[in-house]
Amino acid sequence: MQSLGNGGLAIVIGSSGGIGAAMQQALTGSGNFAEVMGFSRRSHPALDLLDEASIERAARAAKDTGLELRLVVDTTGFLHGQGYGPEKSLSAIDPAHMAHAFAINAAGPALLMKHFLPLLPRTGKSVFATLSARVGSIGDNALGGWYSYRASKAALNQFVHSAAIELRRRAPEAVCVALHPGTVDTGLSGGFAKRGLEVRQPAEAAALLMDVIDGLSADQSGGFFDYSGAPVPW
Repeated sequence: MQSLGNGGLAIVIGSSGGIGAAMQQALTGSGNFAEVMGFSRRSHPALDLLDEASIERAARAAKDTGLELRLVVDTTGFLHGQGYGPEKSLSAIDPAHMAHAFAINAAGPALLMKHFLPLLPRTGKSVFATLSARVGSIGDNALGGWYSYRASKAALNQFVHSAAIELRRRAPEAVCVALHPGTVDTGLSGGFAKRGLEVRQPAEAAALLMDVIDGLSADQSGGFFDYSGAPVPW
């Protein structure tokens, strides 16, 4: 993470999850940051994407460190649970499922951008990266299905692109991106990895994502990239 300099603050949101915990551990081990903070529903203060006040409290806690915020990585996401799973057909669409997917995968990260992007310094490289998914790509969609997940991640990509435009006016060297981590062995992807698809362990996924973040430049802000740094079609 040399491109972000030494010192400063890094934040991992969703730090109780598989990728989030691995990312927090890797960032701490890198020695590049004065402090690495992890936020989740179990942290202090707690951060719940469904509760904007909790996001605001977490942002205030970050600001109160007095450190320059150089990196925010949002590793949250919702694919299945609470009786919901990816839809195989239009007949399976459920409005409550879709509303929950959009709340976690799109509106929640948008609120993170609302409260954390203003904390990024005006000068020097800083990064806000949120985990999207290749299935959120409209251009790469050849199979259909998974309506709520696909559409909510596509909405997230639009939030990222729009926020990056606004961010550039205040902090020209800052980067706001969506990242596809690949298929990772976590609770989110459990049971849905296709046969023959490469599945990575969280620590490997975190290392790859860190390399991508380290290599990002300001002219890539607003983009959508995979774990190798290659652009993903919108």
